[in-house]
Formats: sequence, structure tokens, C-alpha cells
Amino acid sequence: MLSVGFRALFRREILRFVRRPKNTFMPPAITNVLYFAVFGLILGGRIDQIAGFDYILFIVPGLVVLGAISNAFENASFSIFHGRWNEYIHETLTSPLSYVEMVVAYVGASAVRGLIVGVIIAVVGRLFVPISIKHGLYLVATMVVITSLFAGFGIIGGLVARDFDDLTVMNQFILRPLVFFGAVFYSLGTFEQAWQVNLSLLNPMVYMVDSVRFGLLGYSDLISVGVLPEPYTDFAPLASLAVLTACTLLVLGIDVYLFKTGYGLTD
Repeated sequence: MLSVGFRALFRREILRFVRRPKNTFMPPAITNVLYFAVFGLILGGRIDQIAGFDYILFIVPGLVVLGAISNAFENASFSIFHGRWNEYIHETLTSPLSYVEMVVAYVGASAVRGLIVGVIIAVVGRLFVPISIKHGLYLVATMVVITSLFAGFGIIGGLVARDFDDLTVMNQFILRPLVFFGAVFYSLGTFEQAWQVNLSLLNPMVYMVDSVRFGLLGYSDLISVGVLPEPYTDFAPLASLAVLTACTLLVLGIDVYLFKTGYGLTD
């Protein structure tokens, strides 16, 4: 049973972004209207289908991933850093909450924000192109895992950052470029050279985008390029989800350890 303190902290973190929809939900909605209008309608009409899908439909999963993980990371990093900056995080640290409850509350609330933004982006995409979910359970599991993963990274970012500019650098100059090179706007099948595919596979974002694309459209680049040997090729999406889940648990474990040692919290 969840403790009163956990529910209170989780509720506070949820209300922090729910009460400011113009700052949290409107920007990604407007930004993705522009993405779909420019990349989907204008450029999409000049691009042949990719893997049998219209271009505008093919990019929907990648844009969902971009919005969801960016907001999960931003929410967690800002919340932790703002608490450090104004020194009210000490009240949380001195509460009877365990370190696991603290981390889960921050990560859970940030993941909720990421999931809400992901749904908003999917709804915006639905205004431009018909969307049907092929593997609903897999899609939900993937979205929960990747938003939790980047919320966990956000906690680390919030502890490491020394000013607000550090948070901007992490999100805008590290996270977003990796996502854009994570097969959001293209398919790995378009590469003609094997080294190009292998280089792309070093980007962890490829697996996240591919997992959401598989859940939403039923198509996986990892199956198409044969990441796993026969006869295990078709299990590539499940393998990706398993690895992402393991990475999430690892990052959350690091978060708990950092809270226990007081890293960045007692400066």
C-alpha cells in the first residue's frame, strides 16, 4: 500500500505541471502541428512511401517518442534542480519517505507528463492521417518504459546541473539530436551500406523509436534489417523492450543510490 507521504509527493509533482498547461502541453502540441504540416504535408507529398506507409504516418511514432521522452526528462530535471536551487527539496529529504519512494514519485510524475504529451502528439497526428494501433499492449509497455527511463535520466541531470543553462544543454543539444538521428524521419532500410546501418544501431534512440513504431504501425526496422539472426529475427522488438526495461531499472537504481549518498542534494 502506498504511503501518505508518497501520494502527497506524487500529487504535488503532478499538480506542478497540470496547473500550467500553457507551459507544459501547448508548446508540444503547436510544435508538432508544424512538424506534421511541414514534414508530412509539404515534404511528404514529394517522398515515396517508406516501408509501405505514407511518409506522414511513418514519422508519427518518432515524433511521439521525441515529445514524450523530452518532457519526461525536462520535468524530472527541472523539478530536482528547482528544489535544490530554492532549497525546498530538503523538506522531502527529511520526510519519513524512503529513498525508493522519493525516486518513484519523481519518476512516476515525470513519466505521466511524458505519456500525456505522447498522447497529445498522437492526437495531433490523427488530425493529419488515420492512425490505428497494431499492438496496443506492447505500445503501452514501451511508452511507460521509455518515459520512466528518461525521467530517471532527468533526475541525474537535475543533480548534476549547476545552473539552468545546463538543463537546456542536456535537452536541446544532447537528447534531441540523438532522437533526430534515431530513425524518426527515415527508415534504416533506406541505407545502402551495411556500415551505415551498424552505425545507426549504436544510437539507443533507434530502438525506442522502432519499438513505438512497431506498437503503433506493426512495422519494425530491426526486423527488416535483420538485427537478430534467423530464426529469432521476429523477436527483435521484444528484445528491444527487454533491454530498455533493464536499462530503466539500472538508471532508477542509480537514482536511488545518488539520493542515499546525497549527491548534489546537500551542496
